[in-house]
Amino acid sequence: MLLSGDEALARGAYEAGVKVACAYPGTPSTEILETLSGYPEVDTQWSVNEKVAFEVAYAASIGGVRSLYASKHVGLNVAMDPLMTSSYAGVRAGFVVVVCDDPGLHSSQNEQDSRWVSMFGKLPLLEPANPSEAYEFVREAFSISEKFDTPVLLRMTTRVAHSKEDVAIGRRVEHQPFEFKIDAAKYVMVPKNAYRAHAKVEARQADLAKFADTTPLNHLEPGTGPVGFITTGVSYYYLKQQFPEAPILKLGFSYPFCDEKIAAFAKSAGEVFVMEELDPVIEEHCRMLGIAIRAKHPSFRVGELRPELMRPIVAGEAKVEQPSTARRPVLCRGCPHRFVFTMLRKSKAIVAGDIGCYTLGSAPPLSALHTCICMGASITFQEGLRRALPGRKIAGVIGDSTFVHSGITGLINAVYNKAKGLIVILDNSTTAMTGGQNHPATGATITGKPTKKLIIEDVVRACGVDNVDVVSAYDLKALGTLITDRLAGDALSVIIARAPCRLIDRDSRPAPAYDKDKCKTCGICLSVDCPALTESPGGYVAIDRETCMGCNLCVAVCPPGALTRVEDIAS
Repeated sequence: MLLSGDEALARGAYEAGVKVACAYPGTPSTEILETLSGYPEVDTQWSVNEKVAFEVAYAASIGGVRSLYASKHVGLNVAMDPLMTSSYAGVRAGFVVVVCDDPGLHSSQNEQDSRWVSMFGKLPLLEPANPSEAYEFVREAFSISEKFDTPVLLRMTTRVAHSKEDVAIGRRVEHQPFEFKIDAAKYVMVPKNAYRAHAKVEARQADLAKFADTTPLNHLEPGTGPVGFITTGVSYYYLKQQFPEAPILKLGFSYPFCDEKIAAFAKSAGEVFVMEELDPVIEEHCRMLGIAIRAKHPSFRVGELRPELMRPIVAGEAKVEQPSTARRPVLCRGCPHRFVFTMLRKSKAIVAGDIGCYTLGSAPPLSALHTCICMGASITFQEGLRRALPGRKIAGVIGDSTFVHSGITGLINAVYNKAKGLIVILDNSTTAMTGGQNHPATGATITGKPTKKLIIEDVVRACGVDNVDVVSAYDLKALGTLITDRLAGDALSVIIARAPCRLIDRDSRPAPAYDKDKCKTCGICLSVDCPALTESPGGYVAIDRETCMGCNLCVAVCPPGALTRVEDIAS
């Protein structure tokens, strides 16, 4: 089958007999659970956040069935608490923790290297270099997990996750569930038990290090040339393109390190170059072993190591940043969020933002969102900024999926600590940025089956918020009045601006009419940053009627009335 890395990993997990799989959507990991949800033998769920997903999947392992957790790198941060202790407690059936890193920050707020997590948690790490290896490695990961009584980290990167390859697939092998046994000494991590478990982890590390030196997941490819390479992940293929004859030690089982293989390779290869994306993980370990190596210039610790960079890196050159030719990101045409940001900008409030496609509200010309750190931080940042800047107008903006993920606790904190100000929940009835996944407030599961729907306004009221308003995100006048009033008030207010995402509601209305004679070329309509509106010579407006969705935001903000609803003209 022609499969992406995510799809191949899901297929491999399916064939390995995985029974339970949990995740929260996050690029580049989203497609793993989406693919697994298509197999009826696998119990899958979009969890409300990554910590919950980890705990549900890990508990299934303790219950005796093979299970899998998947997230992007920053999602694993949310699950770090149970992850660290799971290393001590171990598993019952195989448990694989898939983390997808994003070198190059294609869709992330940082570029962290999750290999450090395996070292921090003393957990074995596998790193596939292509979809076929993702398919094979995840099956091996389940076996390693059960053999060594440990969760196993499997690290993907964006290129591996989203590249496609013909993968030779097999059939599912069902595994008899392990008998669940009550074992407080193993699974109740009070200090006495955890102390003993830590000793077992150290012994396990020694066993895993021996395994690293014997597993074919780490293999030597003989070759010729003055330089031998130690590498891992997709960098292996980039090296093969540029230095096809060079000897290579490819690490697929990246941690614990295969010290004997590394030392033997260094002795045979002469000059050794470590080629790895992001941080100097292998590089630092080789130096600790006393091996003389060469490595990339520190400037290459930022961004991807693309094929065309291999030779400059080996030549010892520093990175030369190229000007970006990427299309400027912009909210979708007709996006309901554009209405909210238009009014927030008009209010001149400081706006704390959150993770979602609405983060694009920060980009010019909207420029109506001023912070974005992590999931759920808009509500807590709104509170913190207000405490630091008393008397200023400060709002927080958060999406519906993100609110369920980690916004509720911040809202409870704000109520409990008597915070004031405005929170706007952008409810577009989906997890939009990752492609439109369901969540508790949509009333449907990962497979589209109906379930109990979380009513956001009921949750907000239950938290104790002073004022709760629900308004159509497309009603600019009502939205503007509410934002003005709530920012001026001395209470904690939540406005739920509700309208379906354009991924859900693709219906369009006629494009507005434009009377050039009435146009004052003020540019206010252009400032809403609609991709269907462009500036023509003389500061006038051009409407792309093929892309216009007829949301009529431009009509609502046009002072001289040069833009008019077609329905209004007809009536």
